[in-house]
Amino acid sequence: MNSMTGYGKAVVERGGKSLTIELKSVNHRFLDVSTKIPRAFIAHEDVIRSGLSKALTRGHIDVFITYTRSGETDKQVTVDMSLAKGYVEAAQALTAAFPQLNCDFNVNALMRSGDVLSLTQTEDDADQIRQMLVEAVDEAAEQLNKMRAIEGEALRRDLLAKIDNFETMLQRVKTIAPQVVEQYRAKLTDRVTEALNGVEIDGAKLANEVCFFADKSCIDEEITRLTSHIARARELINADEPVGRKLDFLIQEFNRETNTICSKSSFLDLTDTALAMKNEIEKIREQIQNIE
Repeated sequence: MNSMTGYGKAVVERGGKSLTIELKSVNHRFLDVSTKIPRAFIAHEDVIRSGLSKALTRGHIDVFITYTRSGETDKQVTVDMSLAKGYVEAAQALTAAFPQLNCDFNVNALMRSGDVLSLTQTEDDADQIRQMLVEAVDEAAEQLNKMRAIEGEALRRDLLAKIDNFETMLQRVKTIAPQVVEQYRAKLTDRVTEALNGVEIDGAKLANEVCFFADKSCIDEEITRLTSHIARARELINADEPVGRKLDFLIQEFNRETNTICSKSSFLDLTDTALAMKNEIEKIREQIQNIE
């Protein structure tokens, strides 16, 4: 079991170039990758997404990339010789036309003339960049999964403890449930006896009323289904695969059956226990949202 929260980092160095990739993961219903990368890497974004989709199944992943060179610049100065020649010829023509003016046009002035010099970005070897990126993504994803696995183990233990607690409450419901009908029979008998004021009670009608109540308030099916759900939850929690979505669906079934128990209950002990079960379900649901 893995958590969906974690952090992974990898650094790949080659030929004086250094590529650092950082991954930050938080909860999300699906795999959602958000890249914050230099423009030079936009053409290679498919490498990032495909690499992460192989290693991860769920979570919002923020991807940060830093790329540096050592010992050389990634910029290049180019000279527009035709334009420079035009500036020189123009300076010479002006000097000839206005000999009375001092001509101080020199190389420095020429270099400062518009568009004579331009700064361009040198292109990196695309194949090398992609290979570095593949290695960095794989290593960062591995580090991320290690952290997610550590947090996932803590989640697994916590979920199992909560399932145990829920099962204890369900056992109490099993104990209380048979008493409900007897409590209803006794309460109904007392009320009828008080209302009739000494008149003999019709036992058949009383039995019919008790049977009707017993049928309406019976929660045997709900208890059976919840027992089955508990066993299935433990299987999923201990599985070696992503189970977040399956557990999310299963806990909805927990909630459905517990709601039915609440709706059928008319006795305080049973209602209180069922409400405590609903509270435990909410705690389990919150933790499941963190599971891959």
